Amino acid sequence: MDPIIPRLERETRRRRRAAMFRQQRVPVRMLVPNFFTLLGLCAGLTSIRMSIEGRYELALGLIVFAALLDGIDGRVARLLKASSRFGAELDSLADFVNFGVAPAFLIFTWGLGDLKSLGWICVMIFALASALRLARFNVAIDDDKPKWQTAYFSGMPTPAAAIVVLLPVYIEHLGFGEIRSSPYVLDVVLVYTLAIAFMMVSTIPTFSGKLLGERISREYVLPLFILAIGVVALLITYPFGTLTGASIIYLATVPMSWRRFRQTLATAPAEGAEKQPAPPHRIVAMRQSDSQKQG
Repeated sequence: MDPIIPRLERETRRRRRAAMFRQQRVPVRMLVPNFFTLLGLCAGLTSIRMSIEGRYELALGLIVFAALLDGIDGRVARLLKASSRFGAELDSLADFVNFGVAPAFLIFTWGLGDLKSLGWICVMIFALASALRLARFNVAIDDDKPKWQTAYFSGMPTPAAAIVVLLPVYIEHLGFGEIRSSPYVLDVVLVYTLAIAFMMVSTIPTFSGKLLGERISREYVLPLFILAIGVVALLITYPFGTLTGASIIYLATVPMSWRRFRQTLATAPAEGAEKQPAPPHRIVAMRQSDSQKQG
């Protein structure tokens, strides 16, 4: 019997017996990020219901709303210093529902349902890919990486995949009503959905934008506010056109991020090697000193 197995079993039992919170009284600030996570989960579950009822615009809006909340809860947790293991696990479960199951239901009831079992297999692969992507992300949290690698995700993140995979739905609402009526176009949508699922489980580096939010120059603060307000206004006024443009721009940045990652990876070891002292010089110096003592 492998001696590691009993230790793993003891560690699993210890973690199951561990209390959720170490103190009897939990600060209110620890609950704020979880509130945003649960609110996003409610939006994802409601989106599934709207998809079943055929109310695709509302279902799509709820997924976008859940994506916005997903971008808020993590930053709120870091701002309030309220990060916890419980919150991280809850966030992963909510992401699977909001960005794995909800988009799969939407795109299946919207058009891929006409392909019967083949369409169901496609959306099921997409949902499973999101679960695998989140599991890999949770495992890699404790890995020690250089700071520059935190600017990249390994594969496409699930919120971005959920928004991008619905690109055919945006295009149809822009006036192209022949998408669902053409079996050839539905085949293209099926292949496109599988490609996005592959992007999630792949190791292709994509921009994360984490390092961009650390420090902002003072002269860029007001333009950034104006840009954010403009994006929100466009999203409310022209939702499908804005989402179409955002999806195309994001897909265009994937080759750029892959190329930038490889260039940085090629130069990073050389920079690290220059900072390290050269051990042969110390060995030579020690040998010279020994020879001087003998002389």
